[in-house]
Amino acid sequence: MSLKGFHIVFITFSTLLAFGCGIWCLQLVQATGAAGYTVGAICSFFAALGLVVYGFWFYRKMKRLGIFT
Repeated sequence: MSLKGFHIVFITFSTLLAFGCGIWCLQLVQATGAAGYTVGAICSFFAALGLVVYGFWFYRKMKRLGIFT
């Protein structure tokens, strides 16, 4: 696997991890009612959204350069 391919896989797993952390924080909010977990959930979901945007940007850039087909 090339470094570029690994980068796509890494961004995908990072996105899933951030999304999972957000869900976990929401479950903790329901269990404990602590407001800090709400902030953690919001930050995690924004991080996941940012990683999705970055992943699409990176893929389009590599495709435009002719590295990915």
